[in-house]
Amino acid sequence: MTLDDDTLAFWQTVRTWFDEHMTEKELEHEWTTGDGFAAGVHRAMGEQGWIFPTWPREKGGAGLDALRARIISLELNLHHVPITAGLSTTALVTPALDRWLEGDLRDELVLGAARGEIVFCLGYTEPDGGSDLAGVRTRATRDGDEWVISGQKMFTTGAQFCDYSFLLARSDPSASKHKGLTMFIVPLDRPGVEVQAVHTLGGERTNMVFFDDVRIADRYRVGPESQGWMVLHGPLNREHAMGEDGPKPLEEQPGDGAASTSPHSEALTAAVAWAMQAGADGRRPIDDPTVRARLAEIELGMAVAAVTPGPPGRVLRSDLFIRDAADLVDLVGADGIVSRGEPGAIDAGIIEYAHRFAQGTAIYGGTTDVVRNMIAERFMGMPRSRPTA
Repeated sequence: MTLDDDTLAFWQTVRTWFDEHMTEKELEHEWTTGDGFAAGVHRAMGEQGWIFPTWPREKGGAGLDALRARIISLELNLHHVPITAGLSTTALVTPALDRWLEGDLRDELVLGAARGEIVFCLGYTEPDGGSDLAGVRTRATRDGDEWVISGQKMFTTGAQFCDYSFLLARSDPSASKHKGLTMFIVPLDRPGVEVQAVHTLGGERTNMVFFDDVRIADRYRVGPESQGWMVLHGPLNREHAMGEDGPKPLEEQPGDGAASTSPHSEALTAAVAWAMQAGADGRRPIDDPTVRARLAEIELGMAVAAVTPGPPGRVLRSDLFIRDAADLVDLVGADGIVSRGEPGAIDAGIIEYAHRFAQGTAIYGGTTDVVRNMIAERFMGMPRSRPTA
């Protein structure tokens, strides 16, 4: 598409802004910690209204149109701003708080999140729960005007720096599985909250979070009591790339272009640069038609994935990333498994890193197996994967 001069000038301003804020120090911090969050960049984005760029200014946004918001998203990815914790989870939670909370607490949390001053994590998954989110065992027991939260959450990425957990708990053990649940926004600085680090194969940090009789006021309840599944519906749909109110026809959904700015793409770029260099025998791998075909297949797959919309795009991006990362290691050979900081590492070890990182992408936002079931049931009209009562 052709952009007008004002849009191009805005794009250059955004690019310059990220050049200045996403420094080598921030990149090194992310590589070292795996936090998935750059605190300084996040707060600075909030000051610009760029956390929710299309929101009106009075709500903490920047009042931008969708095209300018897309430009911000592209530059954020191109500058490797870590978003797996903090930015992405806050973006999932905040609209639900805006919809279901009331009064001063809603204004405080929603505006604080838009300004980059408050960050949320997700209190969903539990040990032994697998993908059955409605099977949570964390209990919320009412005590007058307070609730007592007891239980354990896992894979709570960002809990070590977030201010609140958007937490699903069982408030009525006698009710049916989906009816006895209530959503809360739990301050993580309360007595009884303990966060323990879990470091993943992909180099990321996530957490186990323990809630030992944590007391919170009823004002921290999000939505009606025992209607937590209804409250959670919107955030889950957004996380599954289906929109606030459920799936739209795929032809109405754009691809997100994510494959073009991921470790997937960076690993391919590094492999192409490797293939252009002559080896000890004086030959370049790129001159081998089989090597060219393998690299071209990866490039083509990423282009298709980048424009594949909604849940199918999410599955395709993960499947191709896992397949291609392994193929690049096989293609490059021993040099492809040399890690960052080690002698002989290709482009700071990006191929080795991409191979490790790729495995976890089949889990984020619901496993790809669960998403396949959603595609079958909600887009293709096939029977439910599990019989209903």
